[in-house]
Amino acid sequence: MLVTLQGFGSIWERKPRQEMGDTKPGGTAYYNTTGVLVNGRVRYRWRIGGKIRFNSTGGFNPNDPSRSLNRVFECEPIEPRPNGWNQILFKIVLTHRARPDAYLFAIAPERTGRIDFASPFWKAGNVQVVSASEDTDEQQALVLMPAYSWVHGKLGTFFAEPSARRPWLAELIRGQAA
Repeated sequence: MLVTLQGFGSIWERKPRQEMGDTKPGGTAYYNTTGVLVNGRVRYRWRIGGKIRFNSTGGFNPNDPSRSLNRVFECEPIEPRPNGWNQILFKIVLTHRARPDAYLFAIAPERTGRIDFASPFWKAGNVQVVSASEDTDEQQALVLMPAYSWVHGKLGTFFAEPSARRPWLAELIRGQAA
């Protein structure tokens, strides 16, 4: 699956990997997920738990994650983990431009308005939630959106609109009222 990375969640983790029976480090994995401000600190408050993962060998630069934005990655499908949360592995950044299967957006109320995660109507059926955090008025979600799919918040319905000239990029565009 090809995914363009359009945004990140608020929380980063770094975990050294070790191969079974090997005392040498086998590389490092970097995880990103949603978080919200609670008592002055960003915390997990998962309503839907999940993380995106990058390995140290896939072209991801942990010293400057923003360089990965607007880039197309080859990814594994979302994998439900045994302890009840989701993970998607961003395996390798492509060296060429390609039309992705989906765009990964980080969404928050500042952009879409508050989202009712409990409602079955806050997103299109083909939108996959990687992670969603919520506490009082704070929210953040990481969602995989195919082209022209939508999410709905208090400010309206927002569509994943690919660029006509650069289809590997997309924006969340508010739909017009009829």
